[in-house]
Amino acid sequence: MTALDTAPAIVRDLFIDSLLFLKVLPQRRPLAVVDIGAGAGIPGLPMRLADPALTLCLVESRRKRVSFLRTVCRELGLADVAVVEGRAEQIVQEDPALNEVFDVAVSRAVGQIDRLSSVALPYLRPGGALIVSASPDGHGSAGVDLVTVPTPGTRGSRRFLTIKK
Repeated sequence: MTALDTAPAIVRDLFIDSLLFLKVLPQRRPLAVVDIGAGAGIPGLPMRLADPALTLCLVESRRKRVSFLRTVCRELGLADVAVVEGRAEQIVQEDPALNEVFDVAVSRAVGQIDRLSSVALPYLRPGGALIVSASPDGHGSAGVDLVTVPTPGTRGSRRFLTIKK
């Protein structure tokens, strides 16, 4: 499910990177989170494992990854984590139970923030936020805030783009 092939790289580049999202989330709990394009469950699953007060929904379009996510959730005893199969922009239109129910949408997707925000915002309650990991040279723009979080044990940091609904 990942191109990383060593345990230290997986811990650093997937798990620790996922946990940095927690620094950007609102502090109040419980918090309903949707992971758009969840892939192998990054960042959603590490976030949920570290913070059981998160209610998590993983949205993924590829069947192989959905099967993997369901197996991981079963093996880890995460019966409360929802795994939804399908394209994020279609699912929210087809299932009203997913419309405007989440406090936060997260994604590691590196792409056009405008496209991702148009897909994610329908999932969010009014006042909710989309939080996306940004490239090292990522920058905020109109309506998009940039948050920098130091990476523990390094001199580096991680940047996140946030958009409020």
